Amino acid sequence: MKISRTALALLAGIALAGALSACTATVSLEAAADSNNPACAEVSVRLPDQVAELTKRATDAQATGAWGNPTAVLLRCGLPPVEVSELPCVTANGVDWLVDESAKPSYRFITFGRNPATEVIVDSTKAAGVTALSDLSSAIQSIEATKECSTVTN
Repeated sequence: MKISRTALALLAGIALAGALSACTATVSLEAAADSNNPACAEVSVRLPDQVAELTKRATDAQATGAWGNPTAVLLRCGLPPVEVSELPCVTANGVDWLVDESAKPSYRFITFGRNPATEVIVDSTKAAGVTALSDLSSAIQSIEATKECSTVTN
């Protein structure tokens, strides 16, 4: 069976249009200062394809991740470790996170007692923070915890 050039061109155009419509723009992020730390490479290769039921997107910076379209969850590995803080601490699947709610409805979570630290920013209008942290915990656990959060009550 012989296919005309017009038919081939039409099929190629349809295939190209389908491929382009499936693409989403790369998320532009700034890499953290210690993003080239081998521990961040371990986190990066373990990042899940979905977080809070949102699909992973391509990013343009080392040791980063993004999920959702529009983006609802952002991750950066390679921040300075945090071992003392006044921020409240939560634990999700064995990972301690400091919670910064100063930019609500976006919440900033940063690992506590892990070197390097990892930051996750969640837009709570599009995803639940606890779900995002739970989904990311297995990747983050590749960085050993050196300290745990403690709660002091008066």
